[in-house]
Amino acid sequence: MKIGPYDFPDDLYYDREHNWARVDGETVTQGLTSFGQAIAGEILYAEQPRVGREVKQGEALMALESGKWVGRVRAMVSGRVVAANSRLDADSALINKDPYGAGWLVRITLANPEELKQLLRPSDPGFASFIAAERSKYGK
Repeated sequence: MKIGPYDFPDDLYYDREHNWARVDGETVTQGLTSFGQAIAGEILYAEQPRVGREVKQGEALMALESGKWVGRVRAMVSGRVVAANSRLDADSALINKDPYGAGWLVRITLANPEELKQLLRPSDPGFASFIAAERSKYGK
């Protein structure tokens, strides 16, 4: 789905903090949406989570820093961190350049598939209006 200039691939899950999740079997890859990176600005630094760490849905997972924003990224699902995108150490701007591809943040083994029901899908009633309200809020 495209909303204004922002892409929201239909096969992904989303949260209200502008993160996306791709489910592949028992592994969830998480990243920042195209809209999320636009409101953050150019990402200058990504504090990577420790591989092997157990996380709970909604728990602070890592930090991102841009010229105008420093913030925590929360885990979209509970589970164990199985990979962090080491390419971001050398080029954190990958998050801006390719948010749904090379700019992914972390991979987590999904502990509770039921948690996915708490996330948003582009086909959900209200998804487009939520993004429209966020665009208005941030002037994007």
